[in-house]
Amino acid sequence: MSTAEQHELTPAKPSVEPSLHPETRIGHVHLKVANLDRAERFYRDVLGFDVMQRYGREAAFLSAGGYHHHIGLNVWESRNGSPPPAGSTGLYHVAILYPNRRELARAVQRLIDHGVGIDGASDHGVSEAIYLHDPDGNGLELYVDRDRDQWPRSPNGGLSMVTRPLDVDGLLAELDRS
Repeated sequence: MSTAEQHELTPAKPSVEPSLHPETRIGHVHLKVANLDRAERFYRDVLGFDVMQRYGREAAFLSAGGYHHHIGLNVWESRNGSPPPAGSTGLYHVAILYPNRRELARAVQRLIDHGVGIDGASDHGVSEAIYLHDPDGNGLELYVDRDRDQWPRSPNGGLSMVTRPLDVDGLLAELDRS
């Protein structure tokens, strides 16, 4: 998608089955990693997750806010492994939703402070997002949603997401506001 490209999401054909309850959420992600200590340091020190439990040298469970875990890391099938090659199927990215722009700005500042490269930054109309990879090559999206009443809509009322460059300096300016 080009940086100013817009796509209207067309509604799918109605299902015969009832939709999921609107409060249904994706609870956690569990990643295969090559080096547990390295992955734990990244998710703990760079992104700021808390280690909730560790299973020796095999697995670690991390969270925000004391939840049992948002991210599981393990080396059960992947110790010293390599990332999947380009062009293969698998996880595209894990999206971590921040509660507001200031917290997303804090996350970006942590990346900068730890010298972690950012692959991209986009304004999607519905959200603002930062893209990067963890040490094992897993894609990450750090993002904040806009209020639903601010989401871009097409003339017929359908969702009309966009991909535009994100004003990262404007985002980081959130840190200067008290």
